[in-house]
Amino acid sequence: MKERSDNKNTASISENSIGWWKAILESINDGVLVIDHNGYVKMINPEYTRITGVTPDIIGKPLLKYRPGAQLTKTLKDCQCRVGVYRKTKDREYVVDMAPIIINEQIVGAVSVCKSLTEVHKLSLELQKQNEKVRQLKKQMNALYKVKYTFDDIIGKDGGLKDVVYVAKRVSDSNFPILIIGESGTGKELFAQAIHHESHRGNKPFIPVNCASIPPSLLESELFGYGDGAFTNAKKGGKIGLFEMADQGTLFLDEIGDMSYDLQAKLLRVLQESKIRRVGETEERNIDVRIIAATHRDLQQLVNKNHFRGDLFYRLNVISLKIAPLRERREDIPELVHSLLRSSLTPSARDGSMYTIDEQTLEFIRSYDWPGNVRELRNVIDYATCMAEGTEIKIHHLPDVMMKLEMNRLDSTLKPNGQTLKDITEEAESKHIQEILGKFGNDMEGRKKTANSLGVSLATLYNKMKKYRII
Repeated sequence: MKERSDNKNTASISENSIGWWKAILESINDGVLVIDHNGYVKMINPEYTRITGVTPDIIGKPLLKYRPGAQLTKTLKDCQCRVGVYRKTKDREYVVDMAPIIINEQIVGAVSVCKSLTEVHKLSLELQKQNEKVRQLKKQMNALYKVKYTFDDIIGKDGGLKDVVYVAKRVSDSNFPILIIGESGTGKELFAQAIHHESHRGNKPFIPVNCASIPPSLLESELFGYGDGAFTNAKKGGKIGLFEMADQGTLFLDEIGDMSYDLQAKLLRVLQESKIRRVGETEERNIDVRIIAATHRDLQQLVNKNHFRGDLFYRLNVISLKIAPLRERREDIPELVHSLLRSSLTPSARDGSMYTIDEQTLEFIRSYDWPGNVRELRNVIDYATCMAEGTEIKIHHLPDVMMKLEMNRLDSTLKPNGQTLKDITEEAESKHIQEILGKFGNDMEGRKKTANSLGVSLATLYNKMKKYRII
């Protein structure tokens, strides 16, 4: 009795299995035909009939007898998969994939999966549409992160920046990291953009990120992105990071000296391996990104204090560009001022008139120390053009705070009591400078001759004139 019961259970399980397979085959949207190891058709699904026109009558019969051109029997012999085989019978066209069925290292049959050529064509069109969307998105992203400045926008090529511009141009097309050092407002990003524009990556994204403006806890996910469910409130599906956005382009890491010590180690790995791993994922992704870093801090000093990784510093410092502050290249100031005036967008200049600046004001601007560098100069010029009644900038159009700072600085140099040897020497120097200026004149040409006669640079003469209040 027990044996008969076991047989019934086995038969029941077998019938259920067949029912499951039949249900699965009938639910598949692709056509499926299966043959056994002798080449007899074991099953087909309704979709196969719809696509090929072959009816279920073929089940239990030799495939080659009813389908003389069938290649599925070849798969039984050579055990090779066949992909994308084109078939046409009468007015029906379709594409077939074929594979052997192997159980316990024995070929027990073969399966054919087909798809209507119309469906393939639809999928192809859909793929083309999606590829076009991706292309448009890449185009929009490239436009969004397209650089604005080139080397032509850097004023001072014939003065204090000449050597820096020369080196920057020479290294633009390399893939080496670049470290740009300079005070705030000197134009570090302008140089980074110009280098990117000049390189073979110029038509790819330029992605800037200020490491000091993003909290350390968020900067890692911003740079590397994160996977689905990486942390609470993470965006569903994850998020692409700035490294991936900059792929084949340039990532500009401004204020690199403020990056956390732990994150510096991950950046070093990117520089060495050209791979990134999103937060919360184990898979590594290959990237091709050129790194340009910038800082106003002394990284070597930070390394000595163990606040910046030495290995990262030496990896970044392959090519170093140091941009001098504006007070050390005063000869560039007049050209900068005139360039800023030409680009002014204030109402007074919209009728086509060009802003000008009187000589006294330009001399005062030249003598000012500019702690905020070019950024501060731009702000001062913008303010002055707003205050000007017409199109000529005069000294009373400059910000009051700028005038007060300069007067306080000059007053602090005066001695309250008596005369020291230094006072007497400086008084004599001031008098001598005034005599030479009286000889050659106090205009631009006269000052150049005076500087030449004194054996000093024009910038040094301006500093001394400012120091002794020689107008």
